[in-house]
Amino acid sequence: MSNHIIPYQHQISQSDRTAIKQHQPLLIWLTGLSGSGKSTIANTLERRLNKEFGLHTYLLDGDNIRIGLNADLGFSDTDREENIRRIGEVAKLMVDAGLIVITAFISPFQRDRDRVRTLLPAGQFWEVYVECPLEICEQRDPKRLYAKARLGQIPEFTGVTSPYESPHNPELVLHTARDPLEDCVNHIIQKMIEEQIIKTVN
Repeated sequence: MSNHIIPYQHQISQSDRTAIKQHQPLLIWLTGLSGSGKSTIANTLERRLNKEFGLHTYLLDGDNIRIGLNADLGFSDTDREENIRRIGEVAKLMVDAGLIVITAFISPFQRDRDRVRTLLPAGQFWEVYVECPLEICEQRDPKRLYAKARLGQIPEFTGVTSPYESPHNPELVLHTARDPLEDCVNHIIQKMIEEQIIKTVN
């Protein structure tokens, strides 16, 4: 970073932005293998928070980010790291704006997820592990990505030719091979209520 860049101090803080909302700011970081159910959970969670609770949310999804903000990145370890770094910085700004931000990214490396955590105030980053056995993810394979990876058509594919590091100590673990979608979403919402992220229920 250049020594000539000096961050501007805003007069309105995160607390000021939060005071006019019915919830606390939060980054819900869904991580797991392709096909584990991250995007489905994220979309259902955002819909319910918006429609049932009237909360201010925004969803960042892996594929959508890669065709826009991160269209210049590949899938090498270095590019994966940069992908998560940029997403973390974007999410940080959104949380500072007072939003509940939901992300759905494989984000295979623990160090990258930990780095995002350090960007946010304590308690405003929840690592949510969407746990699903590899064989079940492969059976689902909605985009036929595993099939292509097994044929060598997709190099460096997480779970096949590139590793996935399961979270060490996540705030929540969702078992999508065992539990229905609504149960998984309810687990997140219940924790949000318990932790007083949601201040009022409409």
